Amino acid sequence: MSQQLKNDIPQEAFDWYDEYAHGMIDRRSFMKKLGTLVAIGYSMTLLTSALLPNYALAEQVSFNDADIKATYATFDSPLGHGKGQGYLVTPTNKTGKLPVVLVIHENRGLNPYIKDVARRLAKQGFIAFAPDALYPLGGYPGNDDEGKAMQKSLDKSKIQQDFVAAANFLKNQPNSNGKLGAVGFCFGGYIVNYLAAAQPNLLSAGVPFYGTPASKELRKNIKAPLMVQLGELDQRVNNTWPEYETDLITFNVPYQMFMYKNANHGFHNDSTSRYDKENAELAWTRTLAFFNENLN
Repeated sequence: MSQQLKNDIPQEAFDWYDEYAHGMIDRRSFMKKLGTLVAIGYSMTLLTSALLPNYALAEQVSFNDADIKATYATFDSPLGHGKGQGYLVTPTNKTGKLPVVLVIHENRGLNPYIKDVARRLAKQGFIAFAPDALYPLGGYPGNDDEGKAMQKSLDKSKIQQDFVAAANFLKNQPNSNGKLGAVGFCFGGYIVNYLAAAQPNLLSAGVPFYGTPASKELRKNIKAPLMVQLGELDQRVNNTWPEYETDLITFNVPYQMFMYKNANHGFHNDSTSRYDKENAELAWTRTLAFFNENLN
């Protein structure tokens, strides 16, 4: 979608999509709200094609790329759902012990965008692992609506334990150098914050993209350096930042926060028009530099 068309979509449409994506309104209510824009001259086709994901757009690194090898791996999760599975991507042009990065999806399962993020990391020399929280229910179903409903039906505490188990599985891979990073988006951003707080020695670096903080009583445990990535227009998540920052300062947690001007929640996701290429590329460059600094 061109920048001009993107600019033609009112901000409230992006805000409604955020409410819909996070279960605050259902699809019927979301479409009804979009209908109010149609009534004043906007095209429903334009609005839905802009706001709903098109995962054909979200492939920056092909799974056939000669520099990586992508496969699936299962792991034990005794405190979660018993077993988990994820997308494991390793560099083929690197030898020896390598840094490892857990890639954590949004609230709808392991979609193609998150797989591509794992491939991007492997292309840069990291062993990347992207678990699918929906594995106990058969895995990501191929569409976000169903995936979101499936994830909502699962016990959140067990999902959290599945990601703890996935993190330990990845950290202990034979080719791991023992330093684990985590990057996550939306719900995945929350899980990055949770992992840093739940097991203080688990992460060596965490990058939550527009994720809410772990529960207040856990934050005193955080030791890993954090790089917090926020979009200026993402008021829902940004409202949680001042209190979280106060606690990070109180507990002497090394952190950086970057606020990206005119960026929406989901600005790194290149499958919808919330994607902000300039800000996403800057945030990703910072993320890679942060991981290289802390994981090598």
